Amino acid sequence: MPARKIDRWLWLAGMVIVLDQLSKWLVLARLQPGDSVYVAPFFNWVLTYNPGAAFSFLSDAGGWQRWFFTGLALAIAIWIVSILPRHSGEFRLSLGLTLILGGALGNAIDRLRFGAVVDFIQWHAAGFYWPAFNVADSAITLGALLLVWDQLTSPRQAAPPRQIDDGQRS
Repeated sequence: MPARKIDRWLWLAGMVIVLDQLSKWLVLARLQPGDSVYVAPFFNWVLTYNPGAAFSFLSDAGGWQRWFFTGLALAIAIWIVSILPRHSGEFRLSLGLTLILGGALGNAIDRLRFGAVVDFIQWHAAGFYWPAFNVADSAITLGALLLVWDQLTSPRQAAPPRQIDDGQRS
């Protein structure tokens, strides 16, 4: 694998992990679970632990989900690192994959350390609250949006026409 082709992408994934873990460290040092700190009319800092996935999916599954989501994140990370060299020159695609890589590993670190993901950003409006999330979740979401955008807007080469065998031989 030509490492030089993906060095910048791996550095960016590393920066996502560092930013994610640093932000969680700051929140863990200042808040207790259940605390809520008003920041703006639409935004609070909170401290919650999510043992499930997005929107607390499988959060009450009994503990096995910790290892399932950790393994899934590691498998996705390995897959992304394996395909990045082939796509390192495709900016949107590589950026999207890199953000997903950093976010997945950031949340996997939490699952290994705490058995759950540390969430602390809470958006709200008109009495409706979005589930708390973190920097890693934001990176994964932005990465997924970039992948969708890339798929919808990038010109793709058409497959060569298939030869139809009509049974006649020359």
